[in-house]
Amino acid sequence: MKQTARIISTYSADTFGVCSALFELGGMVVMHDASGCNSTYTTHDEPRWYDMDSMVYISGLSEMEAIMGDDEKLISDIAEAAESLQPRFIAIAGTPIPTMTGFDFTAVAELVEERTGIPTFGFPTTGMNTYVYGASMAFEGIARRFIKRNVEKTVHLSVNILGLTPLDFSVNGADASIVKFLEEEGFEVISKWAMGSTLEELSEAGRASVNLVVSATGLGAAKALKEMFGTPYVVGTPIGKAYQKELKEALIDAAEKGETEVKVSNLPSCEIAVIGEGITSLSLAQAIELEYGRGVKVLCATECEKGFLREKDVITPDEEDVIEALKGIRMVIADPLYRPICPADAKFIPLPAENFSGRIYRNEIPNLIAGFED
Repeated sequence: MKQTARIISTYSADTFGVCSALFELGGMVVMHDASGCNSTYTTHDEPRWYDMDSMVYISGLSEMEAIMGDDEKLISDIAEAAESLQPRFIAIAGTPIPTMTGFDFTAVAELVEERTGIPTFGFPTTGMNTYVYGASMAFEGIARRFIKRNVEKTVHLSVNILGLTPLDFSVNGADASIVKFLEEEGFEVISKWAMGSTLEELSEAGRASVNLVVSATGLGAAKALKEMFGTPYVVGTPIGKAYQKELKEALIDAAEKGETEVKVSNLPSCEIAVIGEGITSLSLAQAIELEYGRGVKVLCATECEKGFLREKDVITPDEEDVIEALKGIRMVIADPLYRPICPADAKFIPLPAENFSGRIYRNEIPNLIAGFED
């Protein structure tokens, strides 16, 4: 029962991470599910839905189809829709029901591609992981399938921004602020994965001299680009002037040496806690430590690979983990939905996140890239 959330909400699911990552790229995304997941995603987790066209659909899986395994109906429906819509690619993402019935995403994707002639992905999401898992998988799939292989590196400093979705950055101008920061520091931005870039722009990603991973959703693509082109990557979100300087130096160093070493602040005392996605939360923590000299502990509530968090940081996937990790903390920075489980005597600073509270506090989500205050 430890994994049961009695009080707080849950993070956006891996299925929605796939949808968010691919939203602007001209593909058709099919959630294999009975119904309901598409409306949850479009109304709560996707702020671009009412202003931008995208092909996100639900398969409408029936009880009989789930029991008997009528995959042909799904394949035929997707092929028929694709013939009409002509998407750049097709992505099939899973939910709990096909997970329980043992649906073979890879095999069905191959059959769909054979029938339609359109590149097709089968992403075995389950609805039981967070958006980080799904989005990272989707970005890696795009990287391995669509990036041009025979390209020349730019002679000047250039960068891809990896892990850029509204689930971490909303639609408050943070994406544009990241681009502005990099361009003002002399970098050419080749592509933005995947807000504000087309599939054609992403296909040129091999030209960049370095990659900046601004959230954990970009790690899959970063590793693929490292493997395919030897492109080094730096992990961090450019929050605060002091930390932006650290990232700039790390990016230049990585581009010149082909490997990454990011020096991070790590004050021993921890009177402040930041809760959220690992990379964005760690970047905020480091910005506070560098600019204010106050120790900050990160409570990473989503998937996070080994090696990114510091010794004092903790992974807190469950509600009970968060409660335990907050003992003795004097200040908490987190989404407002975390407030009920925070220590009564701790100061609470609300930092709404699209990936946790959805649209509830969307208008209150700050653009931390443009500046943050004590």
